[in-house]
Amino acid sequence: MTKTTAPSRRTPWPILAVAVFCIVLAVPLIAGGVWLIALGGSWYYALAGLGLLITGFLLFRGSETALWVYLATWLGTLIWAWWEVGADWWAQLPRMLAPTLILLFVLLSAQFLKSHDA
Repeated sequence: MTKTTAPSRRTPWPILAVAVFCIVLAVPLIAGGVWLIALGGSWYYALAGLGLLITGFLLFRGSETALWVYLATWLGTLIWAWWEVGADWWAQLPRMLAPTLILLFVLLSAQFLKSHDA
């Protein structure tokens, strides 16, 4: 009688790399955001950092939910940026460049999440 083993549920390294990247960026965003809130400033940075932190932890678990969490975070960033500076493209650039690059990395990891769940 042969013993069958379940397939490995290890998270592929590209997803782990994006997860670490998200968490490393999230920590100072949350810390700075909380400080800014204490000073009476914007809640954006703390909330965006929290979205990034949750995305990182979900990626570590290999969960496709990470894609939706970061997409919601990115959309929140877009709304915030539009509220702050309107349609001024040059003013939008510094607010949206890094979050959009992170979105691309998270979306690229989707192919690994799908094959990981199979």
